[in-house]
Amino acid sequence: MTRSTPEWTRPQQTGAEQTMLRAAGVTMQFGGLRALNDVSFGLAEGEIIGLIGPNGAGKTTLFNCLTGLYAPTSGAVSLRGKALPQDPARVTEHGVARTFQNIRLFPSMTAQENVLVGRHVRMRQSPLSSLLHGPGFRRSEAEAAERTEALLSFVGLTRFADELARNLPYGDQRRLEIARALATDPSVLLLDEPTAGMNAQETEATRQLIFAIRQLGISVVVIEHDTKFIFTLCDRVLVLVQGEVLVEGSPDEVRGDPRVVEAYLGAPPEEVEAQLHRGEHQ
Repeated sequence: MTRSTPEWTRPQQTGAEQTMLRAAGVTMQFGGLRALNDVSFGLAEGEIIGLIGPNGAGKTTLFNCLTGLYAPTSGAVSLRGKALPQDPARVTEHGVARTFQNIRLFPSMTAQENVLVGRHVRMRQSPLSSLLHGPGFRRSEAEAAERTEALLSFVGLTRFADELARNLPYGDQRRLEIARALATDPSVLLLDEPTAGMNAQETEATRQLIFAIRQLGISVVVIEHDTKFIFTLCDRVLVLVQGEVLVEGSPDEVRGDPRVVEAYLGAPPEEVEAQLHRGEHQ
């Protein structure tokens, strides 16, 4: 017997491509420090964008502005053309989810319980039904449990459902955080260094997972220091340097731009090439 694909795993069917998430002139000032300066970009439906740049370039600050954790000093963030509230919980309700550079799981809760926490934002029942455990409450709880089981299977963690999060291997903790974010039913997923600390095998598994997430109809923005990972994953790449977009384009365009080499290596490309050339003859 052929099992039908669960409704939530089916890619969204849409007409013309539309911009899902847009940052327009986002500037973030902390006292005398300007962490972001007039940053603008748009994320298309079904697109994977990579966000790279040296340490301190403003990448995580931009994520914080996109998700309502920071209120930009100026500029605006919108989803499907509507301004997002400057409140992380409400941004999640609108359909933007994220993971963090430093894993933020509930270590003393099981993998299943961590995902259920993410599902809470989509659970709807009246206070009376919750108090009395009425039919509406029981239906909502059953749906949440079913969805959690499906998500743990999707990220490959079914066998760890009853394990405490703190006992999971590092790479599995990263995947669990992604599952918890997916439990909120996002249309946009922001991943902050999802492969940090991973070996080559774990990194490749994460790449395939992100491709699978795109197949669900979810647009993705990824911060990552591993440029090889970004260039083989993303449709488009933005390079942030000192809070500004230095370069934006396809992976090939960004990889071949001499300004990117200079930003990462701290010297003009011709100087770097000359140094390497001298080293070959020493």
